[in-house]
Amino acid sequence: MKKWTSIGLVAAVIAMGLGLAACGQTASTTKPSQELKLPATAQLDTIDLAKATGYGQTGNVFESFYRLGKNGKVAPGLADSAKVSKDKKTWTFHIRDNAKWSNGDKITAQDFVYSWRRTLTPATKASYTTMFSGIKNGDKIIAGKASPDTIGIRAKDQQTVVIQLDKPIAYFKILMAYPLFAPQNEKVVNKYGKKYATKSQYMVYSGPFKITNWSGTGNTWSFVKNNHYWDKKVVKLQKINYQVVTNPQTGLSLYQNKKLDFAQLSTEQVKNYKNNSAFKEYPYSIVIHLKYNFKDANQEKRRIMNNRNIRQAIALSINRSQLTKKVLGDGSVTPTGFVASGLASDPKTGEDFAKQQTVKNATTYNPKLAKQKWAAGLKQLGIKKVNLNILAGNDDVAASTVTQYLKSTLEKNLSGFNLKIENVPASVAQSRSTSGDFDLYLSHWGADFNDPISFLQIPVSSNALNYGKWSNKRYDALIDKAQGADAGNNEARWHDMVQASKLINKEQSFTPLYQANYAYLQRSTIKGVIHNTAGTQWSYKYAYIK
Repeated sequence: MKKWTSIGLVAAVIAMGLGLAACGQTASTTKPSQELKLPATAQLDTIDLAKATGYGQTGNVFESFYRLGKNGKVAPGLADSAKVSKDKKTWTFHIRDNAKWSNGDKITAQDFVYSWRRTLTPATKASYTTMFSGIKNGDKIIAGKASPDTIGIRAKDQQTVVIQLDKPIAYFKILMAYPLFAPQNEKVVNKYGKKYATKSQYMVYSGPFKITNWSGTGNTWSFVKNNHYWDKKVVKLQKINYQVVTNPQTGLSLYQNKKLDFAQLSTEQVKNYKNNSAFKEYPYSIVIHLKYNFKDANQEKRRIMNNRNIRQAIALSINRSQLTKKVLGDGSVTPTGFVASGLASDPKTGEDFAKQQTVKNATTYNPKLAKQKWAAGLKQLGIKKVNLNILAGNDDVAASTVTQYLKSTLEKNLSGFNLKIENVPASVAQSRSTSGDFDLYLSHWGADFNDPISFLQIPVSSNALNYGKWSNKRYDALIDKAQGADAGNNEARWHDMVQASKLINKEQSFTPLYQANYAYLQRSTIKGVIHNTAGTQWSYKYAYIK
């Protein structure tokens, strides 16, 4: 999901990238119009699946071998069959006879081969290339040590795709439901050249819907039913209209006037509408956290960020129970660490990973210990005051509330700490975080699939999404072992990941704040929407207005 962006894009990823929860309109006739009117908190930044940072919304227009169904389970996609070798390192997919692009072209095996190579080509500037780790030559290509043409995928014939892995990947099947791995049409890319994906008409689509009226900068766009989609008979919605709404009160007014079928609620609105019959809460495998800039351009601030006592003091000064229950009040919960709860369970015991990653005094409120850690950190640094800026995207309804809370509680508990808030547009926050232009960053990560590695691969030293540039050799070794030597041993791999997550907790290389839950008003006439906590959270393939 997106993903490693400011909290200002959390709602954007949910509203724009994840497609916001479905809702409908009540028609005046006995047969309601199959048209949704949904809000988005930010513009849709790209429709090029190779360059996207989240696919929650565009997961409805692009489809891979599989798609995500109910309860995070893999459902049929463009492939009608799949086989895996005994050593689990060779996967063979057969593409459906009736798989077509939105322009009527046949979707072929070569479209998948071209797609993966294009995404991995440096000139494409894709941000999600790390997802190809473990696929044959994937790690070498990501490191710039091999050509994208050597990625382990080939077209055996027009409808058969063969994928080779360097090692077994426990979550490979669900990974193949992620739109990043969907096909791309080389003929269309070449036809439009520089225009490709700059407007909705310069793109072809493989999913249940296609995009219209998107120009790259507008505040409105639509999804319309793709009549060339292989399973078009089950798609009942004719159109989904999106409108950018950055103010919760504006969104609520539009909802009440039936100009929108859905409204995301702010913290104050949640308190007022919690008992309303239209009130809905949706959980996500998204953990909002503080990111520290370990390579801060300011040398003094860099020293502060690299002091573990200072980071631990900050973590211990935050009352997460108060933050989630009283400040936010939207159903968000206290995390136990960097990995979200409810994401994955121990293959042997069935226990939640989130419980096993727990470390004492990592996400608990302990102001007394915080003061001790703070004093020790200041002494080590030889300073008496700390002045830091916190960067956050202002597009999310919670960003201002959370940053104000952090300023209040940190300055109250930590003597000599001055925290300056920088709430900026989400696009600005994303740009600045990518270039390392921040001290503290109110950030988040949402799982792309139901496995802890979706979180744990981000802090690896070599990962481009590790914007704070934290680096730890032991951590890197644990993740390398989980993805390499122990990849085929579920229990050993699990143990590696637990130890890695505990290390993050102890170091406070990232400070978890809360696991997001989002509240909405949603019309009761909407049926058949699929919501998941990870990956492409919202699917409208089976949605309809009753």
